[in-house]
Amino acid sequence: MADVPVLDGELQKLMKITLTIIACMSYARFISSKTSPGYLRLTLLLPILSLLPLLPFSFSSVHLRGISAFFLSWLSIFKLLLLSFSLPPLHPSLPLPIFIATASLPVKLRSSSTSIATTSPLSLFSSIFKLLLLLLLFSLYPYKHLFPSYLLLALYCFHIYLALELVLSSARFLAGTLLGLDLEPQFNAPYFSTSLRDFWGRRWNLMVTSILRPSVYHPIRSRFGTAAGVLAVFFVSGVMHELMFYYLTLSSPTGEVTCFFILHGFCMVVEGLFARRWKWGGVHPAVAPPLVLGFVAVTGFWLFFPPILRTGTDEKTLEECAAMVAFLEKGARALLDRIGLLFNRV
Repeated sequence: MADVPVLDGELQKLMKITLTIIACMSYARFISSKTSPGYLRLTLLLPILSLLPLLPFSFSSVHLRGISAFFLSWLSIFKLLLLSFSLPPLHPSLPLPIFIATASLPVKLRSSSTSIATTSPLSLFSSIFKLLLLLLLFSLYPYKHLFPSYLLLALYCFHIYLALELVLSSARFLAGTLLGLDLEPQFNAPYFSTSLRDFWGRRWNLMVTSILRPSVYHPIRSRFGTAAGVLAVFFVSGVMHELMFYYLTLSSPTGEVTCFFILHGFCMVVEGLFARRWKWGGVHPAVAPPLVLGFVAVTGFWLFFPPILRTGTDEKTLEECAAMVAFLEKGARALLDRIGLLFNRV
C-alpha cells in the first residue's frame, strides 16, 4: 500500500510535469501563430509531439500514469495534429490560458465560447452521487474473493465508468471555473443508450468522439464511404487503447483490446445497414439500454479486461484506491480534530 512519502513524490512529479506541459503548449501556440497550416507547422510541433508520450512514464502510480497518458499521449497529440492543419478544437487566436487548458485537458469549448460556465445543482448532485457509488465499490473490494468472476468484472465496469466520468468532470469543472468558460460535457448518460451507435457516438466519452471524428472519420468517409469511416475510427481507437493499456500494465500489447473495438465497429456498421435499408427502428426503448450495456459488458469480459487481469494491474489499482481513501480519511480526521480543538477553546 502506498505511503505518504510515495504520494508526496508523485505530487512533486505532477507539479514538474504540469510546468513542462505549460511550457510545451505555450510553444505550440507561439509556433502555430507564426506559421501557416501545413507540414511546416507540423514539423515545428514535432518536438512537442515526441515529448508528450514520454511524460506519463514519470509516474509510478497506475492512476496518474494512465490518466496523464490519456490526456497527453492521446487527446493532446491528436489536438496538436489537428492544429497543424488548422482544424479545431485548438486555434492560435485563443488566449494563452485557454489554449493551454484546451490543449492539455480533456475539455472542448462549446460553439458559443464566450458564454460563462455554470454548474447546475443537478450536475453537482449527480457527481456527488457517483462519488458515493465509487466509494461503495471500494468498500466491496476487500470481499471480492467471495464474488463470482462475472460479478467482479461487472463491478469493474461500473468502476471504470464512475472513475472516468468523475476524473473528466473534475477536469471540466476546474478548467471551466478557473477560466470562466462553457465547456461541453464528456458523457451523456450512457446507461440510457438505445443502440451501439447511440452509445459510442452520442453518449460515451464524447471528448474522444469529437477528436476522432475530424481526424479519422471525416477523411476516410469522404474517400471510402461511411462504413469504412466507422471501421477506421474503431481501429484507431483500438490501437490507442492498446497504447493506454501499455501505460497501465507496462506489458506488451496483445491485440485483444483492438479486437474489442473492431468488433464494436463492425456491429455498428451492421446496425446502421439494418436501420437504413430495412427501416429497422431498433428494439423497444425500455429493453434497448440493458441489451446495449450487456453487449458492451460481455464483449468487455471477453476482450477488454483480460490484459488488465493477466498482468495484475487491477490489484495494483485497487491498492492505490485503498491507499488514497486511507490518506483522505486520515486527513479528514486530522481536520475534524483541529476543528474540535478550536471549538473547545472557544
